[in-house]
Amino acid sequence: MPRLDFWYEFASTYSYLAAMRIEPMAKAAGVELAWRPFLLGPIFKAQGMETSPFNLYPLKGKYMWRDMERWCELLKLPKFTPPKSFPAHALLASRVALALDDAARPDFTRAVYRAEFAEGKDIADPATMHEILKKLGRDPAATMAKSGEPPVKDKLRANTDEAAKRGIFGAPNFVAADGELFWGNDRLEQALAWAAKH
Repeated sequence: MPRLDFWYEFASTYSYLAAMRIEPMAKAAGVELAWRPFLLGPIFKAQGMETSPFNLYPLKGKYMWRDMERWCELLKLPKFTPPKSFPAHALLASRVALALDDAARPDFTRAVYRAEFAEGKDIADPATMHEILKKLGRDPAATMAKSGEPPVKDKLRANTDEAAKRGIFGAPNFVAADGELFWGNDRLEQALAWAAKH
């Protein structure tokens, strides 16, 4: 089966949109997904940025917030709620995602995005992670403990390093098996079509 790597950042608004729609689309296209959380902070810093481009360029940021409202309406997602601080601190959520097995990662990822962008919750708060894991039927204490262990920390660091080596500069990104890279929620259809053909 053709494969597509879905690279996403929990602080990324457009990764939220992609995460909420990618799975049924990939299934329809006959494409296997690999969910790859990573951190944009180190990548931005390597480009000389200390924060999101949406903060560095206020007009771009203003447009993005309105665009998110339109996209959520189009996709019939809950009313978009900007987080209290942007970008959110995504380290904890990313580690918890990697502490879970591959099969559990999609549901967890969507639950984190809903908490962040629909319910206005702080994804850096362990209580938020605990609540999400409990609702998903996972052992919160065991999963949170595992998320702090060296193998998980190393995996997140490796994901972020690999993203940088692949030329990823934002999120979401979709990378086909042949290395072809597509950036942005609005490139999802194109990425799936490419992966299915190549």
